[in-house]
Amino acid sequence: MIETEPPSNDLRACEDPDRLPLAGDELDLLSGLIDLAQASVVEAGCGSARLLRQLVRRHPKATGVGLEVDAVQHAKNLATPEARLCFVDAGAQSIPFPDAVFDLALMLKSLHHVPVVLMDAALVELARVVKPGGWLYVSEPIYGGALNEIVRLYNDEGVVRREAQAALDRALADGRSWQAASERRFAQAVHYRDFDDFAQRMLYPSFADHRITEDLLQRVREAYQPHQRADGARFVRPMHVRLLRRTG
Repeated sequence: MIETEPPSNDLRACEDPDRLPLAGDELDLLSGLIDLAQASVVEAGCGSARLLRQLVRRHPKATGVGLEVDAVQHAKNLATPEARLCFVDAGAQSIPFPDAVFDLALMLKSLHHVPVVLMDAALVELARVVKPGGWLYVSEPIYGGALNEIVRLYNDEGVVRREAQAALDRALADGRSWQAASERRFAQAVHYRDFDDFAQRMLYPSFADHRITEDLLQRVREAYQPHQRADGARFVRPMHVRLLRRTG
């Protein structure tokens, strides 16, 4: 049986992110929880599908499907094909696959991007396509830490991150589709060469318009600058993983 951490308030769990264990590779964490050797995997909100690509490379008998609704990112994924991995233009709330076809569903920093009114439907839909006894691995950023203090100046995700955790709580309380299997908290190292690198990656993503004005850009720059060193700016991103198992 997988050990489960006791539940805790996600927004208070990382008042000091530096105290969380640093994880170099989240795939190692996932591999320690689930047998991925021959897994069929669907990732909702896959973005560039970095971890999913690593997974199918590491496990030659595993297969993957990456779902993405952002047209720009989906086009990039199609332009960079991967063996045993396909990409589909679809959201978590409407997955164009039959019932019970995947061993594992992934949501990596993506559940809080689902519109709040659709979060419950997304978890129901993921349950539909996962086999009984299969898994849902949800990795969500914790609302805390120095990097979050900068990002929330232009993209405050406090509400949607709380809603994502609340949706998972409701799915577990319902009990018809998911049961809790495990929880983990860790930190991921994040590095930016300089403010231009930060701005390119964080202020102007293809999937969102943060309405960056000159005044706001300057405020973000001023908040970032104290972290800049000769080798760039280094942060940790605190993360909360919840592993659910499909009932039935």
